[in-house]
Amino acid sequence: MHSRWSDDEARDYCQRLAAHGEALALRVYTSHLLGREPELVLHGGGNTSVKTTALDLLGRSVEVLCVKGSGSDLSQVEPAGLPAVRLAPLRELQQLDRLSDAAMVDALRGALLSSRSPNPSVEALLHAFLPHAFVDHTHANAILALTDQPDPALHVRAALGDHVLVLPWIMPGFPLAKAVAAAHAARPDVRGIVLSKHGLFTFGATARESYERTIELVDQAERYLRRQLGGPPAMLLGDPAPLPAGERRAFLQQVLPIVRGALAQSVDTPLGAMWQRVVADARCSDLVASFGAHPMARELCHSNPITPDHVIRTKGPYLFLPRAVAADGDACRREVQHYVATYQNYYDRCARQRSGRMLRPLPNVVVLEGVGVVAFASSRKAARIAADIAEPTLRVKAEAHALGRFVPLTDDELAEMEYWPLELDKLGSVVEPPLAGQVALVTGAAGAIGSGVVASLLAAGACVYATDVDQARLAVAMARCNAGPGQLATGVHDITDPAQVAAMFDDCAGTFGGVDVVVPNAGIAHVSRLDRMDAERFARVMAVNTTGTLHVLKEAARVLRAQRTGGSVVVQASKNTFAPGAGFGAYSASKAAALQLARIAALEFAEFGVRVNVINADAVFGDEQVKSQLWETVGPDRMAARGLDADGLRAFYQKRSLLQVPVLPRHVGEAVVWFASQRTPTTGAVLPVDGGLPEAFPR
Repeated sequence: MHSRWSDDEARDYCQRLAAHGEALALRVYTSHLLGREPELVLHGGGNTSVKTTALDLLGRSVEVLCVKGSGSDLSQVEPAGLPAVRLAPLRELQQLDRLSDAAMVDALRGALLSSRSPNPSVEALLHAFLPHAFVDHTHANAILALTDQPDPALHVRAALGDHVLVLPWIMPGFPLAKAVAAAHAARPDVRGIVLSKHGLFTFGATARESYERTIELVDQAERYLRRQLGGPPAMLLGDPAPLPAGERRAFLQQVLPIVRGALAQSVDTPLGAMWQRVVADARCSDLVASFGAHPMARELCHSNPITPDHVIRTKGPYLFLPRAVAADGDACRREVQHYVATYQNYYDRCARQRSGRMLRPLPNVVVLEGVGVVAFASSRKAARIAADIAEPTLRVKAEAHALGRFVPLTDDELAEMEYWPLELDKLGSVVEPPLAGQVALVTGAAGAIGSGVVASLLAAGACVYATDVDQARLAVAMARCNAGPGQLATGVHDITDPAQVAAMFDDCAGTFGGVDVVVPNAGIAHVSRLDRMDAERFARVMAVNTTGTLHVLKEAARVLRAQRTGGSVVVQASKNTFAPGAGFGAYSASKAAALQLARIAALEFAEFGVRVNVINADAVFGDEQVKSQLWETVGPDRMAARGLDADGLRAFYQKRSLLQVPVLPRHVGEAVVWFASQRTPTTGAVLPVDGGLPEAFPR
């Protein structure tokens, strides 16, 4: 590992943050350097501080500790994320023999210079009790590989020498702060302190000194590991061989709906039992595939994490699934239930006395034999965080096993951390959106209605796989959607080709783990009277609007049946199914046929819990950026027939409805969300979204 300090970058930070002072500016700079190195910290891990001065309300200069706010990310932290806490009252707490967590939080909040600041890190007292101006704390992987051993100090001393102290595992908070302060007072010459199964503390008079001590010590640990192991651990070298790289993605596409379905949880709600689903983030590099192929994989997966800081993201043990088990729905569910029973036992033994509410007992991380690692969570962001942690965790466990014997925290020690209120507070109390954990697939997403449906599903918390035959238009339409990290994926497919439709569902499954909401929305139009109808043009409209819908329904059934968690299909038909228009026979007939297919699907899909409903929309024009392809086709003819321009045509269709309001793409999207939320036991229904057209009332 090398120092990434740059005098030019440091100067830029000092200029940009001049209003906050040089010390805090350089603290922000080195926090970013640490946070952007995944071998040191991941996703909110670690913490940093600087002791400086600030003005109180009376204009007096007071000593303060600017320490990372709880749950902040070092890679992005700014001065506001390093709240200033009066230093004197914190140091006075060192006189105490005991301090409860609640009292510690009160003391920290009471010492804040601003009540609007975030809560200081739970390790703020540790930073305060050390005398140095700058203090850095990381969960460096190389350090963890050395300390996750039967004798945590043995390899640390061999790798880092006597100028580093090694402490046993101590619960973070006041006890750890006292222990570190006492150890440092006894050896004030040390360059760092290693916390067994937890990480590394370094310190210095300057930001650069403290940062580069971290880099120096971690580099020594990495070099020591290379010398001792002679290269990558044997279990990461592909013997026995994992599944060939070219076959891993196909296997994931096949089994992820099965695994994801097994990880869904039925929960009681005021509306009855509902499925609490999760979305996936899969990694299948050679490293993780080789790990999963090794005979030690199951044992190491079922062990506790390399550091307890990861438990709130990944839980403790990972679930290991042989390939044959992952591909067998019943066998997969048995393995999941065994994991749940084991977690229940762990909770009863180690956590019940700490919390009266058991956390979700299902695994967050699954390792597939010889294939890779998959993380699951109610949002793609959370799944990505868990996967980012799980990938290096497997490597560190392999290194620790090769170095001696991997020994993590005990169940009691892990439960104390997993159910520690101050740790759980980092996740926040977020009210999940109505479609959290669900995956939606939308065809015809490049058009006005399709993009409106995608936007509404994203806003409701679903992950969305949006597809269209027109790549350029799809890119424009999706660029307008407000998607979270990894929440939206796109593909280009022709739904008239059954092979492409199958590939579309496979790609969705490989990306998000499966599908819960399917919206067959793709459609085309052709304007012609029947006596002038071109048979080939008629057949083309039927191929897209009717046969294409059939292909989508067929593949939807395949994936939804494998998941065994029900789902929703919402077919986009048209008001023309009940109120056709002259010169619009091909479109009206194809959409009427699509509606009939939906009704048949409602009859057939009910046996595996899937609801199939229909939306009949009308006069959805879109805008200049994302236009309705339907109206681009039929609009000129309608304008000519009525002697109207484009604005006049919109006004005409608005005024002809009972409500006389414009029908927007998002209105159709909200109707899809309503069906997908399954707030009523409804299937086989037709919902008009047309402003009210009596001739098109469903009947």
